[in-house]
Amino acid sequence: MDIRAILMGLAFALMWSSAFTSARMIVADAPPLSALALRFVISGALGVGIALALGQTWRLTRAQWRSVVIFGVSQNALYLGLNFVAMRVVEASLAAIIASTMPLMVAGIGWAVFGDRVRPLGLAGLVAGVAGVVLIMGTRLSGGVDLPGLAYCFIAALALAVATLTVRGASSGGNVMMIVGLQMFVGAAVLAVVALLFETGTVNFTPRLALAFTYTTLVPGLLATVVWFLLVNRIGAVKAATFHFLNPFFGVAVAATLLNEKLGPWDLIGVAVIAAGILAVQLSKQAVAAK
Repeated sequence: MDIRAILMGLAFALMWSSAFTSARMIVADAPPLSALALRFVISGALGVGIALALGQTWRLTRAQWRSVVIFGVSQNALYLGLNFVAMRVVEASLAAIIASTMPLMVAGIGWAVFGDRVRPLGLAGLVAGVAGVVLIMGTRLSGGVDLPGLAYCFIAALALAVATLTVRGASSGGNVMMIVGLQMFVGAAVLAVVALLFETGTVNFTPRLALAFTYTTLVPGLLATVVWFLLVNRIGAVKAATFHFLNPFFGVAVAATLLNEKLGPWDLIGVAVIAAGILAVQLSKQAVAAK
């Protein structure tokens, strides 16, 4: 792995992790689902525009259209929608920690349901990841965390894990940026309907809301996606996914810096254990892929 790939991986992990902090800023001043739907409309339009400028086409394969629909609903509507709703009552650091366990969920479900091969190092990583989550949850539950919000975060991560396993390899065949843009439009449509039916509340226009919304739309929403696919094209999906082990660290660090969220010693220990588990699982996948 060369220095450029390492820098790209670090940038992606930081951008992805920072989205939870900016999301918490947004939902403090705006209805979460409406704000997220608007973000997807803007990001989707930018993504499709970039795709057309790159010469990509709307003519997708059946597997790619399947990816657009499944990820549009699971990743954008369910995963991000539930996280945005939860962020009103759950701290950004905790939401980032739960979301970071998604690679562990993918490995665990793939092993238990799909019979994917997992080496002993991977199994040790799964055990460590679960132990880290239990450690953090035990501390947070005793501190009075909002249980429905916590459940939303776990359901969101599980929905994305299932979707990832369902459409494995469906994005192959080119037109990646077009697929990303169309996925965002699907998410926007689903969230807009739900918001119209169930969401109430007004927008409190503040400079913080404007900055957080712009940042979320352009950086985690679009730039991180571009960096991710460039990284995957450079070193492969398995090696690129190794950088996910940094997400728990970056997630809590950004939330503590910008939102002044307090972290206890058990939180930090749990984050380190989860990160070690994610790294072990990804290194195990690299060993399997190399054979």
